[in-house]
Amino acid sequence: MNEVLEKISAIGIVPVIKISDVEKAVPLAKALCEGGLPCAEVTFRTKEGEEAIRRISEAVPEMLVGAGTVLTTDQVDRAVAAGAKFIVSPGLNPKVVRYCVEKGVPVTPGTANPSDIEQAIELGLEVVKFFPAEVNGGVAAIKALAAPYTNMKFMPTGGVNAKNLNDYLSFPKIIACGGSWMVKEDLIEAGDFDKIRDMTREAVQTMLGFELAHIGINAENAEEAESIAKLFEAAFGFGAKVGNSSVFAGTAVEVMKTPYLGKNGHIAIATNYLSRAIAYLKSKGYEFDEDTCKYDAKGNMTAIYFKQDFGGFAVHLVQKK
Repeated sequence: MNEVLEKISAIGIVPVIKISDVEKAVPLAKALCEGGLPCAEVTFRTKEGEEAIRRISEAVPEMLVGAGTVLTTDQVDRAVAAGAKFIVSPGLNPKVVRYCVEKGVPVTPGTANPSDIEQAIELGLEVVKFFPAEVNGGVAAIKALAAPYTNMKFMPTGGVNAKNLNDYLSFPKIIACGGSWMVKEDLIEAGDFDKIRDMTREAVQTMLGFELAHIGINAENAEEAESIAKLFEAAFGFGAKVGNSSVFAGTAVEVMKTPYLGKNGHIAIATNYLSRAIAYLKSKGYEFDEDTCKYDAKGNMTAIYFKQDFGGFAVHLVQKK
């Protein structure tokens, strides 16, 4: 998959923004970045869209900005010249798509049926927009379309919100969702960028779904580990289960058979999407110990530790099942 689309997939949500006042473009972009979404699709539905992209590209270089509602090759040229890194259109115009492909500009045209997808395949695309998503059947429709087109991936937009976001993202063929619920037009017009930042942060937390998975205790040996686990079983009814390297008491406590990472033990934080959680936390300056990665039988990463401790505890992320 294209590098830009890989970055979009790692972010997971693409805010779709309509700018009517270019003076609000930069503070809006900064609010999105502070909230955890360094990505935006700026629509060409207003004459200010082009200048908004230019200002964001220059003032907020960490923002991956693209142009939406692109209908002509002239708009493609203007968007790219302004700094757009990707192009999105509401429908599939072969002329526009072919032009973007020839220029090496990532493009996700709108599709809604098998014929659209087959045109996209013929044009050499591997990711398409599904629009308007909810009106056209939502996740169920995408799953049905994905069945015969096994190599195609989707970016649904239209009707996606905080309540159904994870219904979409939980389907592996969906790389990201476009949405505007965190960048409502009235908030932009009012200049309420703190509210936009907070709603963006809430959207990210909804997507990632961080929650405590278990606490790890370092024991000196297997006998002590089993003894500690039995204490939790006797007191709270947490059934002890012996594993290769540790003994679990229920699901909340893991007792290591030999001392492992962390002076005081470790804390496991579960997330809906491990790769997106890693990308998000790296953007906030956290580092991970790649040597601690664990994978399942299909080669999917299931866990990874932070490099730094939290209050004497090693902390690792774990993929929810």
